[in-house]
Amino acid sequence: MKELSRELKSTLGGYDVTIVKSATDTNGDYLIVQVEMEPKGGNGLHYHTTFEEEFEVLEGTLSIQLGKQRIQLQPGDKAVAPKLVLHRFYNEDACRKCVFLVTVKPARQFEATLRIAYGLAHDGLTKANGIPKSFWHTALLFHMGESYTAGLPHRFQIWLAGLLAKEARRRGKHKDFEKYYLPQVTEQLA
Repeated sequence: MKELSRELKSTLGGYDVTIVKSATDTNGDYLIVQVEMEPKGGNGLHYHTTFEEEFEVLEGTLSIQLGKQRIQLQPGDKAVAPKLVLHRFYNEDACRKCVFLVTVKPARQFEATLRIAYGLAHDGLTKANGIPKSFWHTALLFHMGESYTAGLPHRFQIWLAGLLAKEARRRGKHKDFEKYYLPQVTEQLA
């Protein structure tokens, strides 16, 4: 089995990720990544159905939205985004980066999703917001990442993601991910 880099560099200018403890290191119990987020970086509102995320700030100020609550974390502070709770994280500072740890419990396929998303971006296969240009790649990533957006009913998103991912697999689009992650894992994910 090939050794995978633990550093995932963003080509979109948002944030770089270093895998501190991989899913393999913990038998899938959890995953820890260190994120270095640029000034004004962040992501959109979303939620996860099968895992929670714990954030711990190492440097700078991390802003987090949990449901309707907005909090700012300083070095040493922690916050948890439980399953099914809409959340996002962002750096409001215009000058300083923010460095923080994210622990994903259980690890699920989060590492594979990160590796594939960063790989697609590196190869110029995503839009400026990080969403894959290929409709089928988007369907597969949403399905395997078990992450959903605000604004659409939960059951509808799960049904639609599953249906589209099934069609993407039928078309062999999951094989495009093998260069970013291990083939035996991408087969399971798709």
